[in-house]
Order: sequence, then C-alpha cells, then structure tokens
Amino acid sequence: MLRVGDNRGMDPQPELALERAPSWDRPLVLVPAFAVLALIGGFFPSFSVAANLYVLVLGGALTWLGLGGRTAKRPSPWRLGGAARWWLLPTVIFLVVELVSFLYGSTDAHPTLSVLMAEPLTQYPVRSLLYFAWLGGFWGLVRR
Repeated sequence: MLRVGDNRGMDPQPELALERAPSWDRPLVLVPAFAVLALIGGFFPSFSVAANLYVLVLGGALTWLGLGGRTAKRPSPWRLGGAARWWLLPTVIFLVVELVSFLYGSTDAHPTLSVLMAEPLTQYPVRSLLYFAWLGGFWGLVRR
C-alpha cells in the first residue's frame, strides 16, 4: 500500500533547474538597462575601434556574470526539436555564402554581410536596435 508522499513504484519527477533569480536579474530591471546600454552603443561609429571595444567589454561582463554563477540558470534542451533543426538549413547556407564571398573578395555581385550592412549602420537608430537585439540574445545564451 502506498502512502501520501511515498513514490515507490512511480517514475521519479525530473527536478527543475530554475533557481530564484537575484533582484537585478528580472526583465523589469534588465530591459531598461539593456536599452540604455544600446542607446550608448549607438553613438559609436559602426566597425570602429570604440564600437569593438564596447562590444568586448559588454560581452565580457555578460560572460563573467554567466560563468560566475551570478544568474539563475534556465534548463537547456537536451537536443534540438524538429522546428529548430530547420533553422539550421538557412543558417548553414548563409554561412557558406558569406565564407565564399569573403574568400573570393567582396564584389558588387557578391557582397559580404559587412558591405551590405555598412549603409544601414550609418544610422543611429539601426545601430541602437542591433545593440539591443545582441544584448538580449547574448543574455539568453548566458542564462543557459
């Protein structure tokens, strides 16, 4: 006879890896902070030394927070789902096209991504939005 709280004969329930997040590790705090950091990053000219240093400093700080165990971790999937695998196809195609364009030299017929993005990145709002997207995406990786 099984009693309440006795789980013999039953499959064990997997434990959730989600911990309680620190008070600063909440969307209410991080979204405005990332917005301010993105607005600051938008001031740097695209592909400049200052912009590269800014990305290295922010990326280093986020990596330090993630590797130092200062954030609540979210469980990672053990394997990719079917829908996620389909995203690999255009990503691999894009990487091959970019690599071939880079190796053969960027031409008007086959430009690299940096050549295509040079014109839009001259505008402050585009740079700021891309900084914000990069911060959000990198933060999602840090939390895994």
